[in-house]
Amino acid sequence: MADDIDDRRSEVLRHCAGLAQTAQAGQPVPDASADCPGSHAHTCDTGIPEGASLGCGNPVAVADLRPGDTVLDLGSGAGLDVPLPDRAVDVVISNCVINLSADKPRTLAEAFRVLKPGGRFGVSDIVADDDLEPFRREEAERSVGCTVGTLTEAGYRAHLTAVGFTDIRLTRTSPLAQGLHSTIVQATKPEIAVRPMRDDDAAQVLAVYQTGLDGGQASFETTAPTWETFTTAKLPGHRHVAVDTASDEVVGWVAASAVSDRCVYAGVVEHSVYVSPAHHGRGVGTLLLKALIDSTEAAGIWTIQSGVFPENTASLRLHEKAGFRQVGIRERIGRHHDRWRDVVFIERRSKITG
Repeated sequence: MADDIDDRRSEVLRHCAGLAQTAQAGQPVPDASADCPGSHAHTCDTGIPEGASLGCGNPVAVADLRPGDTVLDLGSGAGLDVPLPDRAVDVVISNCVINLSADKPRTLAEAFRVLKPGGRFGVSDIVADDDLEPFRREEAERSVGCTVGTLTEAGYRAHLTAVGFTDIRLTRTSPLAQGLHSTIVQATKPEIAVRPMRDDDAAQVLAVYQTGLDGGQASFETTAPTWETFTTAKLPGHRHVAVDTASDEVVGWVAASAVSDRCVYAGVVEHSVYVSPAHHGRGVGTLLLKALIDSTEAAGIWTIQSGVFPENTASLRLHEKAGFRQVGIRERIGRHHDRWRDVVFIERRSKITG
């Protein structure tokens, strides 16, 4: 498969390089859709001089470029690989190139990495309908030269969300073939990004955990567990971290555990959310709870529950804003630092599942 992708990449480079040389020589460029797989010249939006682009749109028109911006043009052509440092550019643009990437998730992750906090992602690309049947999608992709496939709208959103982008917008600009559209894709790299928790987050996640325990109002526990114990107890798909994109520091996390192995409770989970005290007041907890709610509802989970010390008023307010209600108080339920403590039992019932 890798050799096949490399062969197709070589074909794209060979044909498109020839067209670029033709244009550079001042000669008219033929309809590239017949000669340059993936170029889609027949779909160029208006506003671009004839022969100036072999893409499917004009990302510059929607990239909100400002004086002094550093702009990265993905797939500008005729260049060698250039490694870029983290947080180096203000804007990432691309004209119908991401569909030619054999590893689209990595491409989008790299775009996120090189953007500064607050940076903008504005590209034109070819996007497939979510419900397009696979064989029809392959036929359509072949007809427009998408040699390594396209992403669906849902796929684009999922990959952008997974690496931390927010304010994601997909705007169709013109049809290409059955179920394929030229599309403007826009997103923002926020100051605080929420993404799935990874094993390489272990040290930072447990440090945030311990800091919360040291405050005395987070849990009956007093010492953070080992990473193996932590991950064994938490449900895959419902573990998220909040990252300060200016420093790559993990500033908070949320995770859920099953409350029972009985099938009747399959849609009920218990959660924990911790935010580094140094980052209180930045909306981190709200972002984490939203991520948990989104992931659990997508999985058909209908109830998220937890227990909070009555003295932890900040946590109670945070959860109330996220749609949790207080079910009741469990009085003197356990001892913590040599004293009996009450726990407020809270839950959020989904309105869209269960």
